Amino acid sequence: MLDRNILELKGIGPKKAKILKDESSIETIEDLLYYTPRRYVDRSTFKMIKDCFLNEIVTVAGTIENIKVISAKKKFIEVEIHDGTDTLSGIFFGSTGILKRIFKIGDFVIFSGKIQFYKSKQIIHPEFDFLDSNSKKQPVNTGRIIPLYRSTEKLKQKGFDSRGFRRIIRSAIDNFLDYFIEFLDGETLQRYNLPGIKESISAIHFPDSFEQAEHAKKRLAFNEIFFLQYYLYISKKYFRNMYTRKRDIGRDRLDTFILSVPFNLTDDQQKAIEDIRDDMLADFPMSRLIQGDVGSGKTIVAMAASIMASSMGLQTAIMAPTEILASQHFENFKKMMPDNISLSLLTGSLNKSFKNTIYRDLKLGNIHILIGTHALIEDSVEFNNLGLVIIDEQQRFGVGQRAKLRSKGANIDLLVMTATPIPRSLSLTLYGDLDISYLREKPAGRDEIKTIALPAARLKSIYNSLEKYISQGRQVYYILPLIEESENIDLKSATEVYKNLKDNIFPHRIVELIHGRLKQDVKKSVMEKFKSGSIDILVSTTVIEVGIDIHNANIIVIEHAERFGLAQLHQLRGRIGRGKHESFCVLVYPENISGDSMLRIQTLVNINDGFRISEEDLKLRGAGELIGTRQHGYESSFEFLDLVNDSELIINARAFAAEIAERVNDISLAFHEMESGNGATFHNRIRTKKILSLLS
Repeated sequence: MLDRNILELKGIGPKKAKILKDESSIETIEDLLYYTPRRYVDRSTFKMIKDCFLNEIVTVAGTIENIKVISAKKKFIEVEIHDGTDTLSGIFFGSTGILKRIFKIGDFVIFSGKIQFYKSKQIIHPEFDFLDSNSKKQPVNTGRIIPLYRSTEKLKQKGFDSRGFRRIIRSAIDNFLDYFIEFLDGETLQRYNLPGIKESISAIHFPDSFEQAEHAKKRLAFNEIFFLQYYLYISKKYFRNMYTRKRDIGRDRLDTFILSVPFNLTDDQQKAIEDIRDDMLADFPMSRLIQGDVGSGKTIVAMAASIMASSMGLQTAIMAPTEILASQHFENFKKMMPDNISLSLLTGSLNKSFKNTIYRDLKLGNIHILIGTHALIEDSVEFNNLGLVIIDEQQRFGVGQRAKLRSKGANIDLLVMTATPIPRSLSLTLYGDLDISYLREKPAGRDEIKTIALPAARLKSIYNSLEKYISQGRQVYYILPLIEESENIDLKSATEVYKNLKDNIFPHRIVELIHGRLKQDVKKSVMEKFKSGSIDILVSTTVIEVGIDIHNANIIVIEHAERFGLAQLHQLRGRIGRGKHESFCVLVYPENISGDSMLRIQTLVNINDGFRISEEDLKLRGAGELIGTRQHGYESSFEFLDLVNDSELIINARAFAAEIAERVNDISLAFHEMESGNGATFHNRIRTKKILSLLS
């Protein structure tokens, strides 16, 4: 019943149904009932009219004593009510004919709105409800806590402002609420202190108190995270059950490689490598996330995984988000890999004949490790025996891109890596289908980066310090948020600062510019020159945010630091501190910035641990902005779950989901039911379509 078309509601015709679908994705009764308020206003306290004063927002009730249609400059209807203490008029412009039929002398009416005064007290376009003295029904638009809904101009033109939504949602609740089926038993509801589903759906729209609205939201958030986690558990079990394989990885090649590394691996790196080895020996494919802080040594872990794949006669594909990063990986792998392992680099900028040679050698199995960008997922790329896929900076790729690369072989092990630490609540939520290894320790010999925050008025002294370090042979990153000047935003641009530094501040130094709009070969050339030491100052946008590794660059200046998120600032800071010299990150901010911006900057000054920074960033910005839902492949944000404050709820829902998933006998059936969105197991109990949209 809940999947019935919205057309079944009284007053909804084809035109209104179309606008609801186009503007708000509301097609079914269920969609409508999950179209939750953006906020509430309290109109539950009535005032006597005599106690209402100018500009107050009030709710009053009285009997209609007079109705007048007035043809002044603009025609309007005046509805005068009396409550025994004083009179007040509701003034309505437009639709006077309809309103004259709606209001009747003697009716008891409730008005809510802002008090104005013209000859007498009045409210322009008050929210209104009729209430019979014998009626047991609560009003919908006044006299209670009132929900306000998201709307658009097109929706409003069809009558779907907050008032219009309240009307149709009230109708849907009255006629369809009983079709919600409770899937939690009384003991579980009590264990997690949750209200029933019917009570929650009703209370999220028409609560008796703000506390009841919060309690209802908690139940719907529990449903949301529970079914997401249930799906992930079922998916994990399903894919593990699909495969049977027997493998053996001899330790000789791996141990030889580890001994060849010119530094001692951290405990975290060693544990991650052993986790990967156990996964690759399992009888089902690996799905593991390496979540490391900036500079924690993910690349060595990726190399070890590639060695293990090669020792089993399997090819490895490593996909990076940019040609610069892919090229850097290729150079690093070339230095460290044994001579009997063949590597190649595939990027979009390679000429056709060179690409064709790679395609041929890859298909013949002559290439053991292929490193590249999105070019790896092109149809022309065919592997001989692909066994391991490694995705670097996985948050830069969509779900579909990762899946397409993994589809180029059978029984593929998947290793995804990120140097953007994610708060625990987000990891638990988004990566329930992945096993996670953490790299928190920094390799030996890496000193902590000193971070300094200075107002823009101190730029002259910053320039003096840069000159001192450049004269000692050091190199500098200089970061700006914009490429070019904007008429709408009062910020310096990279182009503007580049010209000033080059022509006026450091005319005797080599200053270059790099940004995302430059052609790939130009960017590559600039980075090679910087890496070789022939550039003193590299002015850049955030194009250098991820993965670039220049040991001699030990200073980064970030102007307009207030324009960056905490995690992004931490990533930018991570471009330095990779060599033997003391490193400095200088955050430059204008004199007048908000308290929140200053808090972000001071947080970065005081904290170097990326995992702690990610927790602070989550508190400051919220989950959707922090993870960048679209670039992660998650098209929808959670409707009810608060990833900042609902950690306990997430843990409880995950535990319950695991408990329920363990009881499932037919994993294949359960998986396909969830995939199809029409599962009988939880029929009409969840918004499967919504849950799956978080994953696809």
